[in-house]
Amino acid sequence: MSEFTSYFNETHEQVRESVRKFVAEHITPYINEWEEAGTFPRELYHLAGDAGILGLGYPECYGGVGEGDVFMKVAASEELMRSGSGGLVASLGSLDIALPPIAKWGSEELKQRVIPEVISGRKIAALAITEPSGGSDVAGLKTRAVSDGDFYRVSGSKTYITSGIRADYYTVAVRTGGDGYGGLSLLLIEKDMPGFSVGQPLKKMGWWVSDTAEIFFDNVMVPKSNLIGAENMGFFAIMTNFQMERLNLATMANMTAQLALDECLRYVHERTAFGKPLAKMQIIRHKIADMATKIEISREFNYRIAARIQAGIPSVTEVSMAKNFATQTSDFVTYEATQIYGGMGFMRESLVERLYRDNRILSIGGGTHEIMNEVIAKQLGL
Repeated sequence: MSEFTSYFNETHEQVRESVRKFVAEHITPYINEWEEAGTFPRELYHLAGDAGILGLGYPECYGGVGEGDVFMKVAASEELMRSGSGGLVASLGSLDIALPPIAKWGSEELKQRVIPEVISGRKIAALAITEPSGGSDVAGLKTRAVSDGDFYRVSGSKTYITSGIRADYYTVAVRTGGDGYGGLSLLLIEKDMPGFSVGQPLKKMGWWVSDTAEIFFDNVMVPKSNLIGAENMGFFAIMTNFQMERLNLATMANMTAQLALDECLRYVHERTAFGKPLAKMQIIRHKIADMATKIEISREFNYRIAARIQAGIPSVTEVSMAKNFATQTSDFVTYEATQIYGGMGFMRESLVERLYRDNRILSIGGGTHEIMNEVIAKQLGL
């Protein structure tokens, strides 16, 4: 039997400790206030950039740290989630779904101009794929980019865009060719381009502190030099990008569940009913045992898939499984945590109440549970 080895090395643990201190100093004392306000200071991006957090996973030549190190990103994401706010983590981390296509397929000019500004926290980047009429149907998107000399003339709209209001740069999926997945491209669209506009903040069930918006393109003239990768090859870039996004969402789900479990482990020792602590009641003990078991299995599977991706092994099927299993686990755990808390679990002063609300988006974002099952089924030859 081989000796057990951790997925995380000393460098990863140093990153974890650094991010943990950042969260304790710059986020935890203010997060409840920010949640109620529905926003957080833009300065937090600057602070995260200065601390090197936003640069994790990007090339050093653009100011990044640890390019290609998946577990460095996982460690940082887990610690950011200890803030108890999935919305803050999603907004602060929107660069991690917007920048990778630029880093992989953008021109050198585009990389040099955009990546350093974003990972320093001086500019904000967002990914814009979902449309009001299409939802998960990426291949059916309608936002059109028509060739016009040295420009594309872009018209259409996107919705549910994380960092949609604040972003300076948008990695946008557009149709440059015919119908279906073969006619899609990615363009970098900048906020100050004439014809670009942003709607009012969208009000959400959870992720209150995350700005989410609908954005509009009215004959926006985008230089062809802002094309990311080859024309009509955007679908491949989008699908490749989804792999890490789904791993990140699974990590968020596992941490959402872990935080809910931690809250319950504390609460059941403090709360008494019928003359004894909840921790001494068999039904509560068994609920918590089930919660802990599911989290342990889900987290270990997620780490295993991260190791496959780190090794360069195609993992489309496995990462879809990991996302579905993790979000099913967080669904179960946050529900049970709210149940254990009883009336207090329904109060906004309770962390489990926020975790319960924030959790609901995790099985929808980055591809719904049903879309993940379709991906898995196709990969199995069905």
